[in-house]
Amino acid sequence: MPDLSHIVKAYDVRGVVPDQWDEPLAELFGAAFATVTGASAIVVGHDMRPSSPGLSRAFARGAAARGADVTEIGLCSTDQLYFASGRFGLPGAMFTASHNPARYNGIKMCRAGAAPVGRDTGLADIRALVEEWASAAPPRPAEKPGTITRRDVLADYAAHLRSLVDLTAVRPLKAVVDAGNGMGGHTVPTVLDGLPVELDAMYFELDGTFPNHEANPLDPANIVDLQARVRETGADIGLAFDGDADRCFVVDERGEPVSPSAITALVAERELARHPGSTVIHNCITSWSVPEVVKEAGGTPVRTRVGHSFIKEEMARTGAVFGGEHSAHYYFRDFWNADTGMLAALHVLAALGGQPGTLSELVARYDRYAASGEINSTVEDQAGRAAAVRAAFEGREGLTLDELDGLTVTAPDWWFNLRPSNTEPLLRLNVEARDAETAAGVRDEVLAIVRA
Repeated sequence: MPDLSHIVKAYDVRGVVPDQWDEPLAELFGAAFATVTGASAIVVGHDMRPSSPGLSRAFARGAAARGADVTEIGLCSTDQLYFASGRFGLPGAMFTASHNPARYNGIKMCRAGAAPVGRDTGLADIRALVEEWASAAPPRPAEKPGTITRRDVLADYAAHLRSLVDLTAVRPLKAVVDAGNGMGGHTVPTVLDGLPVELDAMYFELDGTFPNHEANPLDPANIVDLQARVRETGADIGLAFDGDADRCFVVDERGEPVSPSAITALVAERELARHPGSTVIHNCITSWSVPEVVKEAGGTPVRTRVGHSFIKEEMARTGAVFGGEHSAHYYFRDFWNADTGMLAALHVLAALGGQPGTLSELVARYDRYAASGEINSTVEDQAGRAAAVRAAFEGREGLTLDELDGLTVTAPDWWFNLRPSNTEPLLRLNVEARDAETAAGVRDEVLAIVRA
């Protein structure tokens, strides 16, 4: 019997193929997904990894055997799968391991309308069924098995995204886009087709072995090529997508990274202009500038935990128009509360192309503080080291502490958040202050305790 504790995570399934899971197991996951959702029809898509087509087809067979009609949309980005789930009103499954190395694969699952499936919203039930069937008798086929059909939704997905952003006033721009050999190479040409954007395509060849660099643009090493190309060509903007193209990272005309918090503030301001007085969600480690800009634009900021399930729950609860995270995930009410880096990229292109200045000038008003970026420390005792940090700051005058997500300590001129990784023996530290010297001082004080 396979040990599913290593591959069924809080929000998805992810592991090494075929060591930890394979096509027969994927078929059981498909049967369990159809059973738990009770759906008469589902939609399935996959990324460019070598193992993805076989795993995806096995999942489809399992779901069809339990009576669900399966629409396969084939190669797609994760947000393209969310589009299909929302447009057709069907539960969906996306086969991808996002930015993980080539030997990994996984399943991101959602209910109809792109509603997330996580540990507390069906994933634990799916795991229990797969374990039962893997250790005993396999599931009994339905009296009437479902069908498996193919459908291409790329053009519809692109048209929907473009309907959500006013692109009529965009001046001619030159954009370098690094797809990292991931699904951005499949979606970007169609989404940008017909816009006054000269596209300089980097690593658009779909290759799940990632021959050029990891498809994780949050690691500075993976945007070095993009930065160099922007500087060499005099481009107006650089965009980098992760492996399944649901996250987008932005580089300005100087080749300098634009923080996801600045992008969150920029998009929030644009969405509030369209929907005045709305709510905007941000996680607890985005910049202070995000709630400030939201309030200045007449909106209501709501702070939440890190992670797509928490963001989406708050989006649904509050009716928020938009949500953003420090990790370059951007969520839109008009996109079924799901995350789509491509729609955020269109907003940035529209904002940049709708005025004569450079991108660095445009985002300067959103970039108000000095930040450390996320710093990871490997520790054996996460709880013990976090408690030591809390003890060091607790009781100091002028500080507030909260534990919405890890430990957040806030002073008049700075704040830091320290939280454990869910999957690795790491503590993650983020610091922000009104100036770089203060940020460095707080960073060093906390790290000295964490790494003692």
